[in-house]
Amino acid sequence: MICSPLKNRLHSKPEKRKRVENEEAMAKSMETDDLNLALSVQCRVLTAAKTLDSDLDLAYHLQMQEAMDASIALQPSSSRCPSPPPETDDVVSSPEDNVLDVAATLMLQDVERFAQELEDRERSEAEMRKMLEDLDRRIHDQKFAAYILNVPEEEWKVHGDNYISPYRSDASSSTSSPSSSTVLVDAECFRLYSKGLVSEESVRDMKVTVAGAGVAICDPRDSLMLEVRKNLEAFVDGQVVTNEVAELEALIEGLNKAFSLNLKRLTFFCDHYMLYQYVTGRVAPQQSKVATLVNQVAVLQRKFTCCNPSLVARNDIKFAFKSARDAIISQITWPEETSHGKTLKETCVICFEDIDVDKMFSVDGCLHRYCFSCMKQHAEVKLLNGMVVKCPHEGCKSEVNIDSCGKFLAPKLVEVLSKRVKESSIPITEKVYCPRPKCSALMSKSEVLQFTKTTFVGADKIGVRKCMKCHYYFCIDCKVPWHYDMTCHDYKRSTLYSHSEDAKLTSLAKSKHWSQCVKCNHVVELAEGCYHITCRCGYEFCYTCGAEWKNKKATCSCPIWDERNIIRR
Repeated sequence: MICSPLKNRLHSKPEKRKRVENEEAMAKSMETDDLNLALSVQCRVLTAAKTLDSDLDLAYHLQMQEAMDASIALQPSSSRCPSPPPETDDVVSSPEDNVLDVAATLMLQDVERFAQELEDRERSEAEMRKMLEDLDRRIHDQKFAAYILNVPEEEWKVHGDNYISPYRSDASSSTSSPSSSTVLVDAECFRLYSKGLVSEESVRDMKVTVAGAGVAICDPRDSLMLEVRKNLEAFVDGQVVTNEVAELEALIEGLNKAFSLNLKRLTFFCDHYMLYQYVTGRVAPQQSKVATLVNQVAVLQRKFTCCNPSLVARNDIKFAFKSARDAIISQITWPEETSHGKTLKETCVICFEDIDVDKMFSVDGCLHRYCFSCMKQHAEVKLLNGMVVKCPHEGCKSEVNIDSCGKFLAPKLVEVLSKRVKESSIPITEKVYCPRPKCSALMSKSEVLQFTKTTFVGADKIGVRKCMKCHYYFCIDCKVPWHYDMTCHDYKRSTLYSHSEDAKLTSLAKSKHWSQCVKCNHVVELAEGCYHITCRCGYEFCYTCGAEWKNKKATCSCPIWDERNIIRR
């Protein structure tokens, strides 16, 4: 039977390491037993002290009762009946006794709380061990799968059934330390993504500043292992925290989480340029708060076998960015009673209405949130003006995801938006439309050329193109159905061109004195303003003669404006 070299490598474990790990496990078990024993002894001592105090208090009351009975017996008789002796149960305890009872109760509560925390910690450690063992097993399986893929096909056909690499059986011991069964985990380099945000949000009629941190720990193949969000203090000493402080606090939270998972090798990613400069030592922080946090990062880095920073774009830390935004959203929502029960409310920063959280739209990329109604109006206006729908937040350039627009747009508008996105992705000079009126498909010149070459030899030399949608041939220069056995010059002199749509447009442009961009052939009409034209392709020219403008200056001697075009009556 053939066994892979990977199997032999995985099964090798030094005896010394085994012995050390067993000793550590036994020491930890003894420590836990001693702690539980101390807690039980303390509970018994407190209970006995409380019982003794109660017995002493009862003895004191009994002695007082006997003394009062003896005093009444020695008094001479009188016509007035003596008042009955007070019952021992009605004797009011002194303040000192109440204080002692409260102190004992509080101490017992502290002991119980500490015992519960100890139990929770043990359960958390058990879960951590289980997660690391599962991760170690997954890494083992991935390595063996990669090894199998490199086995030659001929050898696999003969010996494929004999390749085995079982996972070691001693990895499931629940009493072992976290590192005793994670040999592969210790050798892998994991990925840490962190993001700290400080944002001004609207909560009803108030403007509030909130901060949040997001952390994502991924395996070497960038699969998410652990995701954490945390609310940060937005004000320190009466001042709003800076983005640098929030970023550093998020990084510290992530490093602590990675260390608690007993990870040895780590690469942490951030999109904040100055944060990267600080942690690499290239720039010394000026603020004392930032300097303190940078020192904490350096101390945490030394706890790992290998821990290096990396600067990436925001799109590469989407896990952590989303968690940070979720932390901020959790601080600006509030519960409200409705006819359907309790629901979470959030304020839309456009209409300032209190909206259900499930009716708020989150823009992909930036995660800014607005209500469906405001996003619907915003998208309709942009589509009406032939523009791509972007985030309404001032200065934000994130585009709205087409697939998510179905929440607030009609299906026809979603289709229009899809076409707008495709149009915006193709440069103006690369756009070409099918000349068939029933088709009019949008294509780029490069992709339609590659598509035509598969069926038409020499297409790049004669200008013939094949529509990628309707598969009709057309001329890329004349923008008309392909004119067989006729050059473009001959076609434009023929009667066919005089009746075409392009000929009619050219005639209309001459009669209306419209101008045409020499770069993209786009026809421009001057409604008002000066004669300096900037085409949608970026080319600048004179509307009167078509001469190019360079460095915002005309290269011709034509008038720059006409008074009737720049003054509204």
